[in-house]
Amino acid sequence: MKFLRILFLLFAFSFGATFFFLQESSVVSDDTGSMRIEIASGESVREIASTLKEQGIIRSALIFRLYLLSHGLDRSLKAGTFLIPDDASFAEIAELLSKSESGEAAVTIPEGYTIAQLDALLTKMDVMEEGELLRCAETCDFSSFTFLPVPSAQFLSGGRLEGYLFPDTYFIHPGEFAPKLFLERLLSTFQERIVEGLATDITVSGRSLHDLITMASLIERETSTDEEREVVSGILWKRFDSGRALDVDATIRYALGKITGALTREDLDVDSPYNTRKYPGLPPGPIANPGLKSIEAALHPKDSPYWFYLHGKDGQIRYSETNDEHNEKKARYL
Repeated sequence: MKFLRILFLLFAFSFGATFFFLQESSVVSDDTGSMRIEIASGESVREIASTLKEQGIIRSALIFRLYLLSHGLDRSLKAGTFLIPDDASFAEIAELLSKSESGEAAVTIPEGYTIAQLDALLTKMDVMEEGELLRCAETCDFSSFTFLPVPSAQFLSGGRLEGYLFPDTYFIHPGEFAPKLFLERLLSTFQERIVEGLATDITVSGRSLHDLITMASLIERETSTDEEREVVSGILWKRFDSGRALDVDATIRYALGKITGALTREDLDVDSPYNTRKYPGLPPGPIANPGLKSIEAALHPKDSPYWFYLHGKDGQIRYSETNDEHNEKKARYL
């Protein structure tokens, strides 16, 4: 036991020293003075880190993003023009990028948010009137984004944009907020990160982008860890391919606009194409905007003998191979 404690301490010290070294040494220094950098309105933290890396200001975009996240600084960066000394540390760079006088503010879109939730978030930030983003999502022209699904009367609030707004941290100007430009920024990020970034994986999967994103949105709302995502993806695709109902309660919540609270028997019987208890197959469209991990899980499901899963009152997920086993676990853990 003493040996294990010593080993753990050595590991912790090694990891901490490595992170500190990367944090401080990832800054490029070539004695050229200062580097000028432009951060445009709407850029995500990932894009800012990539720009810093491309311009030779830092050595690692990943380590810089980890630094920002670990210090709670990912929401403090602003748009503007900055002069960054070539010997600046991560802490100094983050401080500089937080001092723009342009009035920019950061908005973080959580993974799994719906467009309605995003509308509420921006309304709470006082950057727009309630419903502006939702109305634009349903009525503005986004025909230039050819990856979007064909409009359908079955789509609920948010129309065909639901699921295709990539979750990340973006920068906005509260006094000059334009819903269409903001939504275009999110769609452009989706195109770059998913449509283009995962093009090969999407082709190899043999499934349509719309089916993949719809499934990813179910996975996003039904799981909480990467391990769960892969197994649940395998279960749901297996049910889908066999023609069985998916039985995903999150789709019913979306149909009812009931994000929290217990679902009643009446709720579960709602006659909606989004009711995956009543109708087999995927719902008409995504029920949320999934993050990268859920999209990757939809692309790469994990094979297992399971056909069922549930989250108990203790928050733990439990899998079952048969309906009888599933019902037994329902009685025991729910």
